[in-house]
Amino acid sequence: MNYSELTLRYFEAAEGAGVLAGPDVSRGAAGSRRQGTWVQFDVLLREGIIQEARFLAFACPHIIAVAAWVAEHGLGPVARAALPQSVPDLSERFAVPVEKRGRLLVIEDAWVAAVDGALQR
Repeated sequence: MNYSELTLRYFEAAEGAGVLAGPDVSRGAAGSRRQGTWVQFDVLLREGIIQEARFLAFACPHIIAVAAWVAEHGLGPVARAALPQSVPDLSERFAVPVEKRGRLLVIEDAWVAAVDGALQR
């Protein structure tokens, strides 16, 4: 499989990988290992600002790269639970093959669950 330069950079570094803990942390997960794609996000939200985000993933390099990008670019003020960029835009940005594009919805579900949980506090 050929990966774009951006995909390789985010996959190999996987910055933002890990977990967060504490009273202001919310967690969201989606997918399943059995089906080959599972993603979890932890977000630290204070005063309407996502200050920190971490992810764990059991997935292909494309999905790990996108999850790392979302954890990095999802920081900042937040008014609603949504990805920092749309699924079609992420697919294009990371050159995700058409047969893997549905896996991006797992990232979206996990991110939205984490952010929505934080906003509900």
